[in-house]
Amino acid sequence: MRGVLIGALGGTVVVLGIAAAVVVPEAKEWYDGRHEQTSSYTTGKAAKADRDSVPRWLPDDAASVEYAMRTTGGERILKARLSGDRLPASCEPLQEKKAPDPEISASWFPSDTAGRAQGRCGSYYVSVADHTLYAWQTNGDWTEENRRSSSAE
Repeated sequence: MRGVLIGALGGTVVVLGIAAAVVVPEAKEWYDGRHEQTSSYTTGKAAKADRDSVPRWLPDDAASVEYAMRTTGGERILKARLSGDRLPASCEPLQEKKAPDPEISASWFPSDTAGRAQGRCGSYYVSVADHTLYAWQTNGDWTEENRRSSSAE
């Protein structure tokens, strides 16, 4: 009887261990994902009218705007169709040697974008190719931008 009880307890521990191995990663993904919001807009003007967090430098005539943000920090990604292949006018060439990777992801945002960064638009890193703008902001850059703007007041 004692061997059966030990066998049953051992089986229960194995089952619980397997369940934890499956549930814990899914719970983390759910927790991280519940603090992210994604929106689509027909134009840059519509995106800026709907969300204050969409960068003001985004051209009003940008089309097919995809935007994702984390509500617990400053992580942002953006994709938009431009009429040309140039960075928006207020942007500057990238001074850093390498841009950091975006801290959030979406199916419409390529994973290798940081390696193609061309400039900075405010606190965003940006890349433009084939009339498509990709932009991302890290939480650290968002924090620094907010610190600078609050100390200027």
